[in-house]
Amino acid sequence: MGYDDDQFIELEDCLSSFTSSPCIMDCKIGIRTYLEEELAKANESKPKRLGRTCMRRWWLLTQMLHRQEHLLKGVTKPRHMVWRETISSTATLGFRIEGIKKDGNSSKDFKTTSTKEQVIKCFSNFIQGYPHALPMYLKRLEAIHAALENSAFFKGHELIGSSLLFVHDEHAANIWLIDFGKTVSVPENLQIDHKSAWEVGNHEDGYLIGLDCIRNIFKQFSETTTER
Repeated sequence: MGYDDDQFIELEDCLSSFTSSPCIMDCKIGIRTYLEEELAKANESKPKRLGRTCMRRWWLLTQMLHRQEHLLKGVTKPRHMVWRETISSTATLGFRIEGIKKDGNSSKDFKTTSTKEQVIKCFSNFIQGYPHALPMYLKRLEAIHAALENSAFFKGHELIGSSLLFVHDEHAANIWLIDFGKTVSVPENLQIDHKSAWEVGNHEDGYLIGLDCIRNIFKQFSETTTER
């Protein structure tokens, strides 16, 4: 926002209208969490040496170390960046759960939550005991989707590492778009639709892939509740 010739950032406390201890969930949206320029810089780096424990963990999770990586006892940063996305639901569902806080208990142990079934269970546990939250979240997700579809800003930018912040308490529920540190304009000669497959150079972020997946999960919850 601007005032006279000065520019300001307007901040909002997303929790100000809730009780002292609301339930919170952070979902990082998109099929990747690194910019293409970050990947390009990483390609210029040398393999990073890993400790024995990290090397073992890497092998157990991927079983795809190259011969050269075995010899060097290290992996290239680009390989690590891409691998990191594949062990969560980022690459398959277009989003991943970063953290959940509910009823005073919090957890960030979702790095390997990768299947849709696992995610559905986490979502279900998050809203359990708060029946009013489901329709309010679904309504907000529909509004966000409609706003993005009609946003000129959204069409001209890739949103990397951005999150949807879910917050509810005993009376209310809402969702905000947050974390825009890696939101950048796409090159003038490119157009992105936020739902096509990403290839190096096309700047697709998969934002709508993740948003639509979350919407569909909440719709399934709503339909199941209606049937009951």
